[in-house]
Amino acid sequence: MTAPDQDERRRPSLFLERQSYRRRRLMDAARLLPLLGAAMIALPLLWPDESGGAGAVPMSAAIVYIFACWGILILISLLFGFAARRLSAREKDEPEAGKWQR
Repeated sequence: MTAPDQDERRRPSLFLERQSYRRRRLMDAARLLPLLGAAMIALPLLWPDESGGAGAVPMSAAIVYIFACWGILILISLLFGFAARRLSAREKDEPEAGKWQR
C-alpha cells in the first residue's frame, strides 16, 4: 500500500543526463590536454642529436615541431571552449521541470 504522494517523491535516476555526461567528458579531456601537450613538446628530447651522426634531426626541425605543437594545442583548447559554451547554452535553454522526468 503506497501513498499517492510517495510516487511524487521518487528519487531521480542514478544515470547522468546526456548533456551533463558530455560536459563532464569534455572537462575530463580538457584536464588531460596539458599532459598531452607536455608529452608532445618533450618528444624532441628523444630525437637523435647532431653529435650522433647519420640519423640526426636538425635543431630547426625541432623548433618548427615545437611551434606546430603549440599551435595545435591552442586550436584544441579553442575547440574545447566553443564546445563547452555550446553545451552550457543548451542546458540553460532546457526547462528545469523536464530534467528529472522519465
